[in-house]
Amino acid sequence: MATSPAQTPNMVPALSAERPVNWPKRVKSKLANGLEIVVVESHSIPRFHGQLFFRSGEAAVSDRAPGLAEMTATMVRTGTAKRASRQIEEDLRRLGADLSSSAGQDTSAISFGGLSEFAEPLLALVNELAREASFPEAEFERERRQKLEEVKLKRTEPGFLAGERLRKILFGDHPYAKVSANETEVAAYKIADLQTVYREAYTPANGALLLVGDVEPKAILASVEKIFASWSGKKPAAPASAAPAKPRGRRVYLVHVPGAVQTQILCGCHSITRRHPDWVKLGLTNSLYGGAFNSRLVMNIREAKGYTYSPRSSVNALQQHGYFSVSAAVRNDVVAASLTEIFYEIDKLRSLPVPEAELADARNYLTGVFSMGLATQDGLLSQIGTVALNELPDDYLETYRDKVRALTPADLQETAQKYFDSANMQIVLVGDRSKIETQATLFGDLEIYDAQGNRLP
Repeated sequence: MATSPAQTPNMVPALSAERPVNWPKRVKSKLANGLEIVVVESHSIPRFHGQLFFRSGEAAVSDRAPGLAEMTATMVRTGTAKRASRQIEEDLRRLGADLSSSAGQDTSAISFGGLSEFAEPLLALVNELAREASFPEAEFERERRQKLEEVKLKRTEPGFLAGERLRKILFGDHPYAKVSANETEVAAYKIADLQTVYREAYTPANGALLLVGDVEPKAILASVEKIFASWSGKKPAAPASAAPAKPRGRRVYLVHVPGAVQTQILCGCHSITRRHPDWVKLGLTNSLYGGAFNSRLVMNIREAKGYTYSPRSSVNALQQHGYFSVSAAVRNDVVAASLTEIFYEIDKLRSLPVPEAELADARNYLTGVFSMGLATQDGLLSQIGTVALNELPDDYLETYRDKVRALTPADLQETAQKYFDSANMQIVLVGDRSKIETQATLFGDLEIYDAQGNRLP
């Protein structure tokens, strides 16, 4: 009996039609004290997730000391005027809730989640942490000791050393150049410094409260009004920042780690923020180049040549500026070969139109990942947060997939030419100087540093 084409063994079935996304109801509000609120209904499970974020992070306080915003966020969770750290943990368990605090380059946040029936007491705890953190001395000393161990450990991590060096190269005197405190800076932290950051940044006029889950907007907004309305505080003034550095021409920066058995490669150049009109184009172009598992870079230096396990490219969007980066951890003997292929794939994308079939695969991947990211309350909260933090249009999420599907080979080639700045790409190598220095000099003028950031002859 003949086998029909549809029954041929190993034939990949055709993709089904893309399912529509049923966008949940979103309600926006703003309290008289300036606190912005976004509520999104998602009734899949009887839980809700939230984030109270503040538009101040490390960049806002880097002129005082690196890491202050992160240390402040860590301390926020350790006690309030009403509850000690142990009481906070017990109350969270009683509510079936979880809570964390964090800070990045541009924001600080209290993130939380719990059962919808206990939304009001959980929100009351969040309000207490945002307004009445007590910064107990014993907790401060414990967290500072732990932070000292963390910064020591980071100096042994090639990925961290590469990222630190690249940020210094690209951003110069701008606050984004500082990615971590050193041991001396952490040792000099004082509780008063953290309290000052807390008073300045953790204010309603500087914040936004995002809530996603099994909630009824009218009822939850009434709870928010009752809990947060008496909070006061103005938005802090934005500090002046130096312009980023503008490195021209390829240069190589080698961070010497004696005895390293492989080399961390990190290449980068300036890029754009999420608010830029080209952001969606750049996202698809990056996905096709090295941002997806089936991308050109992965197929080349992982699958075809076996130089590395996990090459990756990323578009890193901060609030004020962005940058494009390419990373791979490779054997010492193939550093030059890996860099050659990294630049080959960049220049190919800049020079030749993408075949339509390959573009269709990239479109399907990016829109599929986007849709999957909306399947959970956490994922939906992340997407809503992206829109709120970056002040994107209200219909950004609804129109995203259509914008991706509308892109053409010419769009991608033009985008690669604009933002994959091959001629001015900065190259960081973290590895054993004796094994890779000769290879490094093939790609540009060379500067050499130790793991502490000191220039070596």
